[in-house]
Formats: sequence, structure tokens, C-alpha cells
Amino acid sequence: MGTEVVTPQHASIGDTPAPDQSCCKKGPGYATPLDAMAGPRESIIYVTCVYTGTGKEKPDFLGTVDVDPTSETYSQVIHRLPMPNLGDELHHSGWNACSSCYNDSKTSRRFLVLPALVSGRIYAIDTQKNPRAPTFHKSVEPDEISTKTGLAYPHTAHCLASGDIMVSCLGDKDGKAEGNGFLLLDSDFNVKGRWEKPGHSPLFGYDYWYQPRHNTMISTSWGAPAAFTKGFNLQDVSDGLYGRHLHVYNWPHGELKQTIDLGPDGLLPLEIRFLHDPSKDTGFVGCALSSNMVRFFKTSDGSWSHEVAIKVKPVKVQNWILPEMPGLITDFLISLDDRFLYFVNWLHGDIRQYNIVDPKNPVLVGQVWVGGLFQKGSAVVAENEDGTTYQVEIPEIKGHRLIGGPQMIQLSLDGKRLYVTNSLFSKWDKQFYPEVVEKGSHMLQIDVENEKGGLCVNPNFYVDFGDEPDGACLAHEMRYPGGDCTSDIWI
Repeated sequence: MGTEVVTPQHASIGDTPAPDQSCCKKGPGYATPLDAMAGPRESIIYVTCVYTGTGKEKPDFLGTVDVDPTSETYSQVIHRLPMPNLGDELHHSGWNACSSCYNDSKTSRRFLVLPALVSGRIYAIDTQKNPRAPTFHKSVEPDEISTKTGLAYPHTAHCLASGDIMVSCLGDKDGKAEGNGFLLLDSDFNVKGRWEKPGHSPLFGYDYWYQPRHNTMISTSWGAPAAFTKGFNLQDVSDGLYGRHLHVYNWPHGELKQTIDLGPDGLLPLEIRFLHDPSKDTGFVGCALSSNMVRFFKTSDGSWSHEVAIKVKPVKVQNWILPEMPGLITDFLISLDDRFLYFVNWLHGDIRQYNIVDPKNPVLVGQVWVGGLFQKGSAVVAENEDGTTYQVEIPEIKGHRLIGGPQMIQLSLDGKRLYVTNSLFSKWDKQFYPEVVEKGSHMLQIDVENEKGGLCVNPNFYVDFGDEPDGACLAHEMRYPGGDCTSDIWI
């Protein structure tokens, strides 16, 4: 049987007519990041919840969690919207419209976009009719996406000022990284085609962020789906199945202008964020396996460069698969005023807060431990330079021992509360934290001192995803109905 050849459709953002902006009424989001900081306090948060890969034949669902401390259902899942299919592995999420559409009075932040990383579907969820109980609107099927574009394994979704939605895809339907690229959907979730120009696909796919005033989009590199969907194998890194590059594109035209090799200091660059101020030409990327925060920046000649801004030293350990354990930075974010950067070390178990008023010289101002592999009671112990051993004391929250490690984070608009979940990806959870797969995820709230810095676990907030009606599930990304610092981009 011959190999199917796909001739991908290509589309441009300019294919969508510019919206009528003559009305004085504004569109979704906020005019500036600082305006967003003054927005209303969050009362609910949406969470992607996963049964795929746990051994339970149940559909993944979108959970609504009550985060209003005055509510009788505070710190509880108050609604569950199951997906219409099995085997999706919901992962990240985005919006059909955000602050990039602020000047478009005809646009509203109505649909939450849920790419299903494993099945390749993309769901549109209506949050406007009843924000506390979202409803299913539409799905874009993987066969249509693959047939028209050759893309599969959708990951990061961002709304564009044109009304389009762009989704990074990590490979082709066979799991090969060579097939990765960027999918464009129109405002009705119809497939338009690929965004990048023919021959301008990245080496690997994962996350991306655009900064229109600098005519630039930069994307990151996880690895080949055929590798990471089976679990993590260090040999796959040596075999070139994981990435270490940033890809710099001309925005909005989709031309790959520069590929930056981060080298051994930049293995598995995952989440990427520009500073929120749209005039700034710098940002950060979290390199998971190297456990470094890398700063990227524009140079005087218009090209882009990078430097290691923060290093997390590996910890010498006993009774683990390797003699040294990396922190594994799997998520980070930047406060809306560009003053603080927060990241997690999924394996070590700590959350860190850095002052980045001077982005070239981040300063550690807060740290809290909420899990990890060498916590007290674990078989794994950490080793000091002198050979003595130690384990980290982890607090119990509302009578619950904290299992797993901090993975996804979301910051309140005012920068005073940080929400945390502990599932990365079902195959990797099962490999590194099998107890989380067995007993289910949790969500925590970290109280933030956002003047001088400081982190403290809120003892009154604990969401137990091990107590779900259909059994224990895995909780991943979080979104507020009104937008947040990891979904909204300003132009």
C-alpha cells in the first residue's frame, strides 16, 4: 500500500477582512496589561480534566471550579462537561478572542478552544450562555485537519486580531515531527490551512507567542509525537527526537527568518512568553530538561539572540533512575505588569518567584515546596555535597498529602493568587508519578506577595480530582472566563 501524499492548504491571516472598528464600544479583554490587572477578581476557573491514559474508559471533560472564597461551593468542581469522544487527552486551551481583539466591537470572548493532543480533535466550547456550566459548540475532526493540512497533535491555541485562531501542531498523523506546523481556523472554526509558508515549518513544534509591534512570532520545540506519546526515554534525546531550538517567524506572514540553537543549555524548550508590554522585544522560554530559563531578545541588527537567565541545578539523589535529578521546568508565566516571573520544577517539587524588573538579572524572591520526588516519606532521597542526605517537608492541605509535583500554573489578574495543578501528560505522569494516575490530581492556590515577593500555600483551598464521580482523573491547564496572562496578547 502506497504512502498517502498530502498537499497542504495554506492560508494567510490577511484572508480575513479587517473588522469594523468604528463603534465606540470595545471588544473583548482589556486595552492594556495594566488595565487587566485592575479587572474583577476571578470567581470560577476552567480546568482540562483527563481520563485518557489512566485506564478508565471515560471521556475527558472540562471542569468548572469555584474559586470564590465567599461561595458555599468554594474549592469544588461545580460543573463537568464531558467531551463526545474517548481518547482525546485534553491538554492546553485558548480563546476564540482575547485582548488582541480589543478594538473589534463585533467580537466577543465566547468560545474556549480545546485542542486534544492525542486524538487530534479541536473542540469549541461555548462559555457565554452560562459561564458556570459551559456547553459543547463544535468539534473540528482530525481527519479534516490532516487531509487539508497534513497536521496532527494540536497543542497551543491563540486568537488573532483578524478573528482567526492559530493552533500549533506537533507532527503529522503518523507522529513524525517533520509534519509539524501551524493550523489556521476561521472564526467559525473552519479549517483555512497552514499559516507558515511552504517550506517554512519548524524542526519541532510546541508553544508559540507573537509580538506584533516587532513583526515577530517565536515558537518552541518539544519533540516528535511518536517519541513523547510513549513516555520519556533519554535515548530519544540523543537520537534527535526532541528539540532544542527556537524558531523566529515574520509576523503575520509566516516566513521563518531565523532558527536559534539553544544548545545543551536549552534542551526541550517548552513554554514561551514575551513580556506583556507589546513594545518590549524580550521574553523567556522554559527549557525543561536542561532546567534553565532562557531569555531571548532582539539585537541591534534586528536578529534575535539568547542567554541563560536562571539555572536550576540538578540535585544529587539516591534510589532514582539517574544519579542526578533535573528540576524539569514544565510551565512558567509572567505577571501582567512584567515585574515577576513564576515557574515550576515538576520533579523537584518547588514553585519559584523571580523579580524580573531587570530582565537580564532575575532575582529569586519567593519559593514554596508543594510536592516532588524527594519529599519526606519518599523512597528517593537528595544528597548534599558532603554526602549527607535530606528530604523536603511538604505541608498537608485540608488533611491531604500532596502527591506529584507542581505542573501547570495560572496567576490571578491582580497577581495575588497562583493556581497550581500537578499533571503533565498521562504517559509521563504514569512514568514519574504513578500515584497521581491512581489517586487523581489536585489543584492548589498559592498566596502571592506581589510587592516585595513571597509565596505561601493557602491552607483553605484544595480541589480533589481523585474524588470525581467517574473516578480519579488528571487535571492540567486552567483558564479564567475573562482571560489571563497566558492567553491574552496585546497589539
